[in-house]
Amino acid sequence: MTYQPRILPALLFFCLLLIGGPSAFAQDDPAPETPAEAPVEAGAVAPGEGDYKKGKALWNANVCGSCHNKNMKDKATGPALGGVEERWSAEPREHLYRWIQQSQALIASGESARAQAVWAEWSPTIMSNYTGLTGSDIEHLLAFIDGQYTGNIPGGGGDGGTQITAVAEKQDNTWLFVILGGALLLLSLILARITSNMQYMVATKEGGSPARRTLMEILTSKGMIAFVLFALVVLGGYTTVNHAIELGRQQDYQPEQPIKFSHVTHAGLNQIECQYCHDGARRSKHSVIPAVNTCMNCHRAIKKGSQYGTAEITKIYAAIGYDPIEDAYIKDYENYSNEEAKEIYKKWIAQEYIADEGDLDEMENVIEDQWDGVVAALTNDMTGDDKVAGPVEWVRIHNLPDHAYFNHAQHVTVGNLKCQNCHGPVEEMELVYQYSPLSMGWCVNCHRETDVQFDNEYYKAYEKYHEEMKDGERKSVTVEDIGGLNCQRCHY
Repeated sequence: MTYQPRILPALLFFCLLLIGGPSAFAQDDPAPETPAEAPVEAGAVAPGEGDYKKGKALWNANVCGSCHNKNMKDKATGPALGGVEERWSAEPREHLYRWIQQSQALIASGESARAQAVWAEWSPTIMSNYTGLTGSDIEHLLAFIDGQYTGNIPGGGGDGGTQITAVAEKQDNTWLFVILGGALLLLSLILARITSNMQYMVATKEGGSPARRTLMEILTSKGMIAFVLFALVVLGGYTTVNHAIELGRQQDYQPEQPIKFSHVTHAGLNQIECQYCHDGARRSKHSVIPAVNTCMNCHRAIKKGSQYGTAEITKIYAAIGYDPIEDAYIKDYENYSNEEAKEIYKKWIAQEYIADEGDLDEMENVIEDQWDGVVAALTNDMTGDDKVAGPVEWVRIHNLPDHAYFNHAQHVTVGNLKCQNCHGPVEEMELVYQYSPLSMGWCVNCHRETDVQFDNEYYKAYEKYHEEMKDGERKSVTVEDIGGLNCQRCHY
């Protein structure tokens, strides 16, 4: 009988332990949302003496970024937190602590005018309870908030005056895993060689005359091949799942568009309502991309842009076939060649350029540059679209996976949500980007915390909840209460 060490299970366990640590074998138990009592605090941190680094850890641990923007300057699901200490300075510091720990209790007590003011502005959105946070924890959080907002790290977070030039990006540990993988491979070869030698020694002592296995035989043995295949399956599965999770989650994605449409000018400066252009948001699943005729409602009168003059608006005219000199739509324009369209719009550009600049030496270059821009914006070599006449091919920014259902009308018309809740301060974006992560967790957290506008006719069928609110048994109904966390709501 020969000695056969059982090394592969032990090696596999060792690999998993190195990669995932003890947490790889344990499930996370959800922490209770509202503990019965806040912990008794010892050695409290004085106001304004919080630690930036500890505050950052608390911010991440309590997932504050799911509702508040990390730059502390822009609103998100919750208010921008920059300057929060100053806004609460007229009241005892304890009120700010109590607001963070259990905001609704502070509002109900009537002790804080500031709490009432915040609730009046943000109701019915309820802030989650954090009764597990002590006063010191909150001071650390406030230090982190102030540091992100002002760029100065206070207290023990650094040297007290270091300027934060940028929020640290997530560290890339690729090389660490490559080195670790190489080390594990080397270890497995050494252990396989030791195993072979031990088997040879045992067989020799028992009077046999075994042949010593070569390194090549060890590497091509069934056990080694099985281990390599298993490792490849695990690595492939891990990579596939990670890419599937990231599908459509392109936060901060900001592509160039064929027309330099400025939301700052339209939605900000001129305060054009979002649903004037994206009118599908109130009545359908999709918000819809506005057709060029929507642009023409204004740009038949406004023929020159404040930033680009005729360069960008001419693209609209060339797409729909509008002659700005004659103030008329061109008959049978869809049959026009690019050369025929070019003559019309070159004449328009020249007329406006001479009126503004009067410099004939530069005119020809300006006309050609602007027309080249029109052609580049309205044609597409990849699709074979070689004519400027036709719809503008805008680049899609927000793209949910096909297995996730989202209905704009349900949120905008029934839920009375503002576009900025998901898309951020679009009126401040010169070039629009994906503001929110659009992840499943982000949506679920919103459903847990957002109150339903329950006086809406849509919710008449929920008689039980209406009775409970009438009797004072409940103050509000969240999306979660009416089945907003059911899988079928989004994955039908």
